[in-house]
Amino acid sequence: MDKISQAVISPEVATIFLFTIFLIIVAIGIVVLVLVYQKKQLQYMADKEQLHVKFDKEILESKLEIQEQTFKNISQEIHDNIGQVLSLAKITINTMDCNDKEMLMEKISTSAQLVGQAIQDLRDLSRSLSADAFVEMGLLKSIEYELDLIRKTGRYQTSLTKEGAHRKFSHKHELILFRIFQEALNNVLKHSKASEINMKINYNSTNFIMHISDNGIGFDPSPLLMQKDDTDSNNSGLGITNITNRASLIGADFRIISEKGKGTTVTIDLPLKE
Repeated sequence: MDKISQAVISPEVATIFLFTIFLIIVAIGIVVLVLVYQKKQLQYMADKEQLHVKFDKEILESKLEIQEQTFKNISQEIHDNIGQVLSLAKITINTMDCNDKEMLMEKISTSAQLVGQAIQDLRDLSRSLSADAFVEMGLLKSIEYELDLIRKTGRYQTSLTKEGAHRKFSHKHELILFRIFQEALNNVLKHSKASEINMKINYNSTNFIMHISDNGIGFDPSPLLMQKDDTDSNNSGLGITNITNRASLIGADFRIISEKGKGTTVTIDLPLKE
């Protein structure tokens, strides 16, 4: 009995036993770590795939919304500008007096200028209908074109200020940035009661920053920002939700500053990667 007890409690056996337990624990730990790592890898791949799907869906939605906005702009342009120019040309032609040659020549010249202006406007609209118009124009030119359309309504004064060296982004990034700009602009037109819309674009060494500001009535944005994930929010809130979601897709920061009676400024801050 004493020999058996001494064999059981001998240091060599105890050491081997503890070392074996240690190896088992280490092996189990390694297996657990591998399983956790594989699970995280699978989750990462799933999240990445989901993000790609969401990004592609957002790109498609943005394209369709830009197309819809383009059609609205064209309809308004035809009604407010081209239609008016052609109406003036018609009035000028109908009031021609063949007996007054001097006045007749003047009205012919005026009519030719009006018709020429209408033709040029139609050419511009035709170009904007092209599927590749946004790609050809790029972000800055598209913003300029949009602001010019708004200015031509006579209801708003618009301005565009650019700072820093211009940089082009990927087509998808520019598409989302332009749609964010349109969302912010639509909120101004629908809700702000503004007379001035000022756009400022800044390229610096680390960031692309886009400011859209107005001199409208302003509002308290905190309730909308708190409800930005509420799909049942009003149109203004839904616009802010869309801007927030689209900004996050491209890694941009969205900020809105507003106060009643002091207008609103929307800022999109996109970090630049080398």
